[in-house]
Amino acid sequence: MKSIKNNFSQFLLCSFSLALCISLFYACQNSRKGSSHSERDYTSSQSAKSAPKDYQTNNYAPPPPPPPRPKTKPTSTSRITTTTTTTTTTTTTPAKPAPVSKKVVTGEIAEEEATEDGDAWMTQDDRRQQPTNNESYDIIRENPFLAVNNNPLSTFSIDVDAASYSNSRRFINSNQLPPKDAVRIEEFINYFTYDYPEPNNEHPFAIHTEIGRTPWNSDNILLHVGLQGKKMNLSEAPNSNLVFLLDVSGSMGSSDKLPLLKSALTMLTEQMRPRDRVAIVVYAGAAGLVLPSTSFDEKDKILKALDNLSAGGSTAGGAGIKLAYKIAKENFIEGGNNRIILATDGDFNVGASSDAHMERLIEKKRKSGIFLTVLGFGMGNYKDSKMEKLADKGNGNYAYIDNLMEAKKVLVNEISGTLYTIAKDVKVQIEFNPAKIKAYRLIGYENRLLADEDFNDDTKDAGELGAGHTVTALYELVPVNGNSPTAKVDPLKYQKSDIKPTALSTNELLTVKFRYKQPEGSVSQLIEQPVKETNLGQVSNNFTFSAAVAGFGMLLRESKFKGKADFKMVREMAKRAKGADKEGYRAEFIRLVEMSEMMASR
Repeated sequence: MKSIKNNFSQFLLCSFSLALCISLFYACQNSRKGSSHSERDYTSSQSAKSAPKDYQTNNYAPPPPPPPRPKTKPTSTSRITTTTTTTTTTTTTPAKPAPVSKKVVTGEIAEEEATEDGDAWMTQDDRRQQPTNNESYDIIRENPFLAVNNNPLSTFSIDVDAASYSNSRRFINSNQLPPKDAVRIEEFINYFTYDYPEPNNEHPFAIHTEIGRTPWNSDNILLHVGLQGKKMNLSEAPNSNLVFLLDVSGSMGSSDKLPLLKSALTMLTEQMRPRDRVAIVVYAGAAGLVLPSTSFDEKDKILKALDNLSAGGSTAGGAGIKLAYKIAKENFIEGGNNRIILATDGDFNVGASSDAHMERLIEKKRKSGIFLTVLGFGMGNYKDSKMEKLADKGNGNYAYIDNLMEAKKVLVNEISGTLYTIAKDVKVQIEFNPAKIKAYRLIGYENRLLADEDFNDDTKDAGELGAGHTVTALYELVPVNGNSPTAKVDPLKYQKSDIKPTALSTNELLTVKFRYKQPEGSVSQLIEQPVKETNLGQVSNNFTFSAAVAGFGMLLRESKFKGKADFKMVREMAKRAKGADKEGYRAEFIRLVEMSEMMASR
C-alpha cells in the first residue's frame, strides 16, 4: 500500500513538472513574438517620423517601396485590353519587370517575349515612377479611306482639346511609349497654334485651306483646313461667373495631383479681374461649398481657401457636379461667361459614376448656358475616357496638366481660349468632287464624327471654339486616277450614281462648309469655301508642321495608314517648319520625337 502511494506521488510530481515546462515554453515564445512586434512597430513609427516632408503639401512623404524580389527570368507577359467601350492599360508586376514595349495592342491579346536584361537601362526609381495599372482610354478605330462615289460627304465636330498630347508626353518623359488609344491625333495637331490670319468680317473665325503632296505617300494629296478664332482683349471680355469644382478625394493626394492643381488655380486666380467672381465646390465622400461666390478683388481669401484643401475620402463626383451647377446657376450672369472648371483625375467611384449616367447629367445641365472646362491631373488611375466625355457633353474643353509649364500654357498663355467661348456647336462638312477625288480619309477626329444629316440639325451638339483658338484638320485624298485603298463593294443593282456635268467642268476638288452658333444663340449660320486644284503647290510651315505631328501620331498608333512615314521623316519636317516657336512647344515636340525613336528602336 505504501509503495502504491509513493508511485502515485511520483506520478503527480512528474505531471506537475511537465505542465510547468510546457507553460514556461509557451510563455517564452509569446515573449519573443511580443518583442518582435514591438520592434517592428517602433521601426515603423520611427520611419514615419523621419520621413521627409513634401514642401508643397506639408504632408509626410510616403514610405519607401519594399525591396525588389529576387530576379527570375520571366517567360512572357500578356496584356489584355477590353474590346467594349473603354481600354484599360493593365500592367502586371513579374519577378523582374518586363522591358518597356514599343508595341501596345488594343482589342486583342499580345504575347511578347521579355529578355533577361532588357530593362537594364532603367533605374529602380524609373520603374517605380512608371504609370501603373488603372488608367482607361476609349478605344479608337482609325478612320478608313472612303470612296467618294458612295460617301461624298464627310461631317464632324471641331475639337479644341489638347489633353491627349500632354498626357502622351507624360508617358514619353517616363520612358514609355503611350498606349495606342491614348493617342488622339487631332488633339496632337491642335495642341499647337498656327500662323493663321484673323477674321476680317462678321464671323468669329476665319477659314484657311492648303493642299500639297502627302509626305508619307506622294501619290496622294493632303488637305489642310485651319480655323482661326477671333482674339479677345481680356479687358474687353465679358464678366465671369466661375465655379471651381475640385476633386479632393484620397486618390488626389500625390504631388502631381492636388498640390499641382492648387498651383495651377493660383495662376488662374492671379489673371482674373476684380469684376469676375468665383465659388469653390469640393467633393470627396460628399460634396460641399468651401467658398461662396466671391469677387476676385478678394484674391487673398480665394488663395487661402485653395491652400487649405487636403485630400481624403472616396469620390462622390456626381454630387459635386450637381452642386457646382446649382451654385453657378444661382450666380448666373446674363451675357457673361458662366463656367465650371472641374479639376480631377477622373476616378469617380461614389454616386453617379457610370459614364452613361454622367453623360446624361452633363447633357441636361449644359442647357442652362453654363460651360464646362475639364482639367485632368495625375497618373496611375487616370480616367481619360470619362474626362473627355464630360467636356464633350458639357459644351467645354479638356486639358491634361502634367506640370507647371502646362498649367501656365492652359491658364495663363491661352486663358482667353480656355475660358471665353466665341462660337459653339461648330460643325464641318466637306463635299468631295467625284470627278477629281476617288477616296479620302479624315486623319483623327474618330470620336467627333457626325451623321451627314446632323450638319443641318441645330439640335445636335458639336464643339466650341474659344477666343484666339486655332483648329486644324487634315484629310488624305486619293486623286481620281490614283490607287484607292478602299474596301471593295459590289455594284448597286437598282440605282447608279451619275456625275453632274458641272463636276467634270469645274476645277474645284471639294467644298468646305461650316455651321456655328453664337455663344448664346440657338440658330446656326453657314459658311462655304471651295478648294480648287490650282491651289496645289508650295505649302506653308503650318501645313508642314501639322503633317509632321499627324505623322508622329500615326507612328505612335502604329497606324496601317502611315505609309513611308518614320521618325526621321517626322523629325526633319518638324525642324524645317519650326518657325519662331516663342514658347518652345515645337522644340519640345522634336525632342519627344527623338525620345520615341530611341524607345521604338529597342
